[in-house]
Amino acid sequence: MITGQLKSQIDQIWNTFWTGGISNTITIVEQLTYLIFIKDLDETETRNELKAKRGFKYTPIFGDNQKDFRWKNLKEMDVNARHNVFSNTVDGVFPFIRSLGKEKSLFSTYMQGATFGISKPAVLDQVMEKLERIDMSNQDTKGDIYEYLLSKLEGGGTAGQFRTPRHIIKMMVELMQPKIDDIICDPSAGTAGFLVAAKEYIDKHYEVTVLDKHADHINKTMFNGTEFDATMLRIASMNLYLHGVEEPNIIDVDAVSKDNKVTNAYTLVLANPPFKGTIDKESIAPGLKNVTDTTKTELLFLALILRQLKTGGRAAVIVPDGVLFGNSKAHKSIREEVVCNNKLEAIISLPSGVFKPYAGVSTAIMIFTKTGSGGTDNVWFYDMLADGKSLDDKRNLLVEEDVFDAFSFGETFAKESTEDQQNLHKKFNLPDILARYPKRYEDKRARTEQSFLVPFKEIRKNDWDLSINRYKEIVYEETEYDKPQVILKRILKLDKERALLIEKLNKL
Repeated sequence: MITGQLKSQIDQIWNTFWTGGISNTITIVEQLTYLIFIKDLDETETRNELKAKRGFKYTPIFGDNQKDFRWKNLKEMDVNARHNVFSNTVDGVFPFIRSLGKEKSLFSTYMQGATFGISKPAVLDQVMEKLERIDMSNQDTKGDIYEYLLSKLEGGGTAGQFRTPRHIIKMMVELMQPKIDDIICDPSAGTAGFLVAAKEYIDKHYEVTVLDKHADHINKTMFNGTEFDATMLRIASMNLYLHGVEEPNIIDVDAVSKDNKVTNAYTLVLANPPFKGTIDKESIAPGLKNVTDTTKTELLFLALILRQLKTGGRAAVIVPDGVLFGNSKAHKSIREEVVCNNKLEAIISLPSGVFKPYAGVSTAIMIFTKTGSGGTDNVWFYDMLADGKSLDDKRNLLVEEDVFDAFSFGETFAKESTEDQQNLHKKFNLPDILARYPKRYEDKRARTEQSFLVPFKEIRKNDWDLSINRYKEIVYEETEYDKPQVILKRILKLDKERALLIEKLNKL
């Protein structure tokens, strides 16, 4: 959660760059990312060293002649000596981090563009000192820092590119339950938040021996994505590398363009594609236009995901509400493709404040399986009303932090009493969604409830409309009013009382 304290700490670092003569927003974001990466490398090495004492085998990140590159040693150096280690273009810190990926790996390719951009030793010293004060042991904190930094990028979010809240990512990953043999993709990778969450899920749910057996798959083929922003490519690659993916497969390409030729490749897609974006019609991959003839990225990405999934592959995708009920031919054709020719599992409507303070757009999660031959019998709808945070720009937590952090595994929520769970649910629907989704086809609740099933025939009859409001029934409480004559008598009585009071006041 982006607390006021964390914002203040990052703002102080930001001001240090500005007063030090570095005012370009992208440069500041990149340099801060590199420093966080270097700090994380040292913390990862320290954790591995501790686990090694319990028999864990690992390949050290730092060689014998690279100990000076560890954060714990860098921060103890003389200011000028430290700056020399960073600025050395032959055997300094940056040549070291550029060499971390396997030879010819995509990670090493993208990191070739990583260069040191802090010319003043004092600025580096102050930035490192301020970074040291931030506790980044929690991955959420690093995600929050990225979110806040990216919000500062000029034009950030103009094409609907906003970082997906961490708890929504975790919920989507929990719903999809990645398997050790999955080939996972995020076609709009950004900082690789979905892929990192999937890796964390895999690490938690499989024994070390199983992970070791599949290490080659995990390091080379399991995690995939596309991203055409050079800064995001480096950030995504570093993020995955720090989470144990040695050769993350993030491709530098505009996902829905002709240059992206990937097809029938993935078993799981997790994504929050850009909203409200458009692409030049001549650049769109021809196969996508056959499914939905449009230039709108939110529709093209759905067509792309269907193309890239293997038969039997599944997807959880965040879409703006307009995708669910838009009346254009392109909107209807992509919905028909998902519902009629594949298997739509669920539509989970999200509160409109989920992306605040960066956007107030209304969204939903579409969950579907690629079959190529239909299979949609009933679609499960869920109306999420509360995500555990206030739905204003502040996005303050409404539940205890330990409950909020542990929800994805049901650990804290399950311990609550029934009454406490009901009270908690009013503020926090995510545990309920995770509990009901596996049993969704047994959901017999009325359409006045938060979740219910809608049969295929009804969706077809409604021109493939997938908005929850089309099917949800609203029960209005009956209110009885007095007869007009009674109300008039009451008004006349009040008028008389008022006249008497005015008369008394006039006599004073």
